[in-house]
Amino acid sequence: MKITTRFLYKYLASFAIVLAAIMALVACTSKSTGRPVITVSIQPQKYLLEHIVGKHFEVICLLSQGSNPETYEPSMNHLMNLEKSKAYFLIGNIGFEMAIVDKAKKNNPDIKIYDNSANIDIIYGSHSGIAHSHEEHAGHKHESDPHIWTSAVNARIIATNMCNAVCELDPAHAPYYKKRLGELCKQIDALDAQLREQLKPIEGDAFIVWHPSLSYFARDYGLKQITMEYEGKEIPAKYLKTEIDSAKACNARIFFFQKEFDSRQAESINQELGTKMVTINPMNYNWDTELKHIADALTSEENNRAE
Repeated sequence: MKITTRFLYKYLASFAIVLAAIMALVACTSKSTGRPVITVSIQPQKYLLEHIVGKHFEVICLLSQGSNPETYEPSMNHLMNLEKSKAYFLIGNIGFEMAIVDKAKKNNPDIKIYDNSANIDIIYGSHSGIAHSHEEHAGHKHESDPHIWTSAVNARIIATNMCNAVCELDPAHAPYYKKRLGELCKQIDALDAQLREQLKPIEGDAFIVWHPSLSYFARDYGLKQITMEYEGKEIPAKYLKTEIDSAKACNARIFFFQKEFDSRQAESINQELGTKMVTINPMNYNWDTELKHIADALTSEENNRAE
């Protein structure tokens, strides 16, 4: 049989159409479970949402463990996962989210978008070293602090927002979701009570953090966060002495550092201050364990004893 060029082109075109259809079908179906998909931005969201939805939704997270949201750029695979989702849950105020929302809506007009930061008292100006509550924000042009999940108080609100959203997406199972939310809130309340009791003896104390990720934690428990990062970068030499003197004046004993922020300056500052450097991961899936780790570091006698 003689294969003509025209026949070959026709065959290849048909094959391409079939292949595209198969890929589209795969992209619209969860590979592992076949359940409808909800996409979230960060791992702590995934933890909370999975505790609410149980078996009824698959939760996909854009940021993997150890990723830096400040430099994150979604891969093609991440965008495809988002486009097959029934909904996207924003944590709110993280830069990459807005760009992703536009792309998701364009490629999946039916996707529902929910902001999990609704009803939270947002802190402004923490990234510039000047913190303001939502009420104090009027008339100021400070950036909002996106790290709302580093607070048990906020986690309860986030979980409630999530539950309201999934009840809207799947009203038939609303009683199931509300029951699981109640169980989750009991766990969060117990954590909050434990942290309050543990941190009460050091209320008013200061701690140092490279990236200002613990503003809400500090507000909840009456602590002072001193940030050593300057506008997302290392501190210029002309400001460095002032910041070190300020930290010394507050008698801070702990220096929290996230390993995804590569900075030699952090180590030199730590040596200058004589503080104890403690590695933290605010993006940890087990966000509750991370808050306990932070509290333990702050209250450890070994870490806080006078030299």
